[in-house]
Amino acid sequence: MRTIPLRHFCMSIAANLVRLRKSQSLTQNDLAELAGLHVNQVRRYEAGNAQPSLDGLKKIALALHVSLDELVFDPSERGPHGARLTMLFEAVSSLPPDEQSVVQAVLDGLIVKHRTKQLAAMHS
Repeated sequence: MRTIPLRHFCMSIAANLVRLRKSQSLTQNDLAELAGLHVNQVRRYEAGNAQPSLDGLKKIALALHVSLDELVFDPSERGPHGARLTMLFEAVSSLPPDEQSVVQAVLDGLIVKHRTKQLAAMHS
């Protein structure tokens, strides 16, 4: 599993926050009002001088109508890596909802199995 340095994490949020806010033609005051935050908090988050709490991230994501992962991660850190996986996930997204649920259940099972093996190996 790839680890991301905390400083990079903070800068990703700051850069993404500025980009997303500006793409919606919002001022820092507008965003603060929509998210129920003080404008100084938004300024500190955008400058990378403070980290929003999980509750703060949630408020900002809801105010900007984006997912938390879009707010937190750079595009290169999101989604499947590799052309084949990208193509498969795009194909799955075109399946009917009931078939997408089957694919999700299979993936959930494989991930749980993998994590269980990792935990067992760590405790051996």
